[in-house]
Amino acid sequence: MKYIEIINELKTNQRNWLITGVAGFIGSNLLENLLILNQKVVGVDNFETGFQHNIDQAIEDAENSSGKLLGHNFTFIKGDITNLEDCHLACAGVDFVLHHAALGSVPRSIEDPINTNRTNIDGFLNMLIASRDAKIKRFVYASSSANYGDHPSLPKVEQNIGNPLSPYAVTKVVNELYANVFSNNYGFDSIGLRYFNIFGKRQDPNGAYAAVIPAWISSILNHDPIFINGDGKTSRDFCYIDNVVQINILAALVEDNNSVNQIYNVAVSEKTNLNDLHQIIEGLLIKRIQGLIKKEPKYREFRVGDVKHSLADISKAKKLLGYQSNYSLAKGLESLVDWYLKK
Repeated sequence: MKYIEIINELKTNQRNWLITGVAGFIGSNLLENLLILNQKVVGVDNFETGFQHNIDQAIEDAENSSGKLLGHNFTFIKGDITNLEDCHLACAGVDFVLHHAALGSVPRSIEDPINTNRTNIDGFLNMLIASRDAKIKRFVYASSSANYGDHPSLPKVEQNIGNPLSPYAVTKVVNELYANVFSNNYGFDSIGLRYFNIFGKRQDPNGAYAAVIPAWISSILNHDPIFINGDGKTSRDFCYIDNVVQINILAALVEDNNSVNQIYNVAVSEKTNLNDLHQIIEGLLIKRIQGLIKKEPKYREFRVGDVKHSLADISKAKKLLGYQSNYSLAKGLESLVDWYLKK
């Protein structure tokens, strides 16, 4: 497997990486895994949606996993990607950028399109400029399945996108356009990753914009009501965080020029509706917690800006990057539930 070859090579060849949004869910998981691979990592975050404890836990988990002290390989910069000076500072001496700083959430973008645009478009452009000026070898960035908008076909194929359904989706489409323009005008190499409903450890279960899986696990553990938006038949392609770590590293280090300056779906290619998802999560927890009983979920209105169904075609990522979705939804949920119960 290509990924195994790459991580074995990384263990003996230390590179310099920048993770923007390092205090977030995805960013902290990238940090943990790069530290385990003995890589030098710079992280930048403004803590608007990320947390210091994510960074602390990522370092602790990396050290526990490897049996080595690894914190000295990490440098943190408290900064904001909307400030170009911060971006230049963060990019200095870096080989690869994994850009994950953003304001996520469709509902948040509908409520606050100005700040979403400022962070996700102005900040993205700042990072492109700073990375170009620092002569970064590869710029890997988080795009989104929201880019498919109202395009009706399933599964979603990279070249077929529709009209965006939210300000958040607009920002991610613009990111892809900017990356392509920088490739054409400056010879700047990038790869965009369209994430489909990523879940895993350190994902925030709280707040108005919490993702469904951590929110439901937390609610069940706290004996709170479970809310399902719509009729529960809405479906998603849920993808565990370890798959995301894999494709970020593959994208950063792929050598074939035909694989660069491309967009890739990041998913499992499994469609699961919300009713089934609830039953799976509840079943896993009931199996592990004595006395926990089933509770009927409460249904409420569909969320504005949401698509009804989402399913990815991941054949392009398999062919050009060597990506393998090693974690199915079931395997990922097993791992996540165990992590929650050990916290």
